[in-house]
Amino acid sequence: MSSRRPQKPRPAAAKQLESLTQLMGHAEDVKTLMEEFAEGLSSVNLVLKQEIDAPNRQSNIDSAIQHSEILESKVQDATDKLALMNEALETEWQSRYDLEEQLAAVILDEAAARHASLHDPLTGLPNRSLFENRLTLGLAQAKRYDRALAVMFLDLNEFKQINDVYGHDVGDMVLQTIADRLKETTRQADTVSRLGGDEFVYLLAEFADLRDVLRVAQKIIQAIQVPCQLAQGVLVVQASIGIAIYPKHGDSAQALLKSADHAMFKAKRSKSSYAFAG
Repeated sequence: MSSRRPQKPRPAAAKQLESLTQLMGHAEDVKTLMEEFAEGLSSVNLVLKQEIDAPNRQSNIDSAIQHSEILESKVQDATDKLALMNEALETEWQSRYDLEEQLAAVILDEAAARHASLHDPLTGLPNRSLFENRLTLGLAQAKRYDRALAVMFLDLNEFKQINDVYGHDVGDMVLQTIADRLKETTRQADTVSRLGGDEFVYLLAEFADLRDVLRVAQKIIQAIQVPCQLAQGVLVVQASIGIAIYPKHGDSAQALLKSADHAMFKAKRSKSSYAFAG
């Protein structure tokens, strides 16, 4: 089964940032209008001062100028306060944006750490812990709905010789190639896992009869036997598979894994591709 890395959506926070951005835009518009108003008042005051300096003008012009200057001062004060509010809004917006980025990074880091804790670092397949978890869940469903399931224990034959002759780097490439082929043969409801070394295990979550189990086992064997095209040459890998069926060969995760493991060694001894637990 594949696992997806989570996205980093935060719709509520995004709306808050959008609202802040809109508010900053409105405040900036008001600031611009106030500045234009202050400039207009300043121009009027200048004209009035020029008029008052001329001879024979009405005495109430002096009072009008005084009132206009007070209004101009208030407008300028409001403009200054708007400028301060814009600065505060910009600081708040940046602070929220930075916080969202930090939270998104934490979420991604946690997802990556969780993925790493449940998957094999070399092949990306589920590790033993995740496999046992899915097997336990599969057993619970099998018991509840009276279904059968199968566990297949896979071991690559003579894999140690590949490491000895070609080196561990080539051995790792072979393991990655085999893992990719196993992923391609895995149904969405099933799970394939690397337990460690050259050992893999496959959970067949549901099947109609033993013929379905054999078809899956043969499909796995055929996929593994396809020659591996490497820079060092062509390698053909063989596998031995041990098969355990619930409930016939065990009714717990550990019992089924143990039975499948024993069946795998039986397949090796008999030099057959697969064997059922006995």
